Parts: sequence; structure tokens; C-alpha cells
Amino acid sequence: MTKNELKDVIKNIVEDNGCELYDIEETQEGDHKYYRVYITKPGGVSLNDCAAINNLISPIFDVEDPIEGKYFLEVSSPGVERKLTKPEHFEKSIGENVKVTLNDGTKVKGQLKSFVDNEAEIGKEKVKFEDIKKAKTYVDWSTYSFDE
Repeated sequence: MTKNELKDVIKNIVEDNGCELYDIEETQEGDHKYYRVYITKPGGVSLNDCAAINNLISPIFDVEDPIEGKYFLEVSSPGVERKLTKPEHFEKSIGENVKVTLNDGTKVKGQLKSFVDNEAEIGKEKVKFEDIKKAKTYVDWSTYSFDE
């Protein structure tokens, strides 16, 4: 099975469980390899959602290893502060605060107002997707009161 075919199988499992596939990440941290499946759902992802999807994907990976050698499979939410790596991530994050680092090192921070024709409007600036080195959403914690 190719990586794209495997991604389609995972996407179908995720959607059959009432969630949406946000991203798949293959990474190595120290001596450990990880295959991470990030899922989202209106109202938030529960631990039960992650466990159910993990339990459905795991037997497939017993037959179709996504990564050579030993690895850990993780299914989770991308979190409230999450990476934006694809145009659809930007489209789904309109109205949220974002931090962007451009290829030339310039940093742009503010509310993502729109994302049209691969161009993000952040605050008063417009940034082309191809000029973005890295981006993520962020929460301005100073606007929250934790007093009781």
C-alpha cells in the first residue's frame, strides 16, 4: 500500500468515527520514531475518540507498516496552539491568532482575517503561502481571567 493509499484508509477511519483528519506527521525524537495522526471535531476531540481511532488503525499497521523499523503510533488532537502547514489549515483557522515566520526571517503576528488564493491576511499584512517558513495558531492568554 502506498503512503497516499494508507492516508486515504486512515482518513476514512477518522471520518467514520465523526472526526476529521487534520494532519499526519512522521517524526523522530531521539532514538524513537513516531507516526502521529492528528484529528479534529466540532466541540473538541475526546480521549475516547483518540482511543477508538487508534484501535482501528493499529491492526492495519500490523500488516502495513507506515514507517520502517520500530515506531510509536499516536492519535491526538493538534491542540489549541497548532502548526499550520497546509492551505486548508489556514482556511480552517480564520478568526484565530497566528504567528508566522517568513522565509526571509520576518515575523508576522495577528488575527488571521482571510485566506484566499494562497494568500493570508494577518492583521493588516498580506502574506503568500509560499513565503511562509512556519506558522502556528496561538492563544493570547492575557485576555483570560483565571481569578475565581
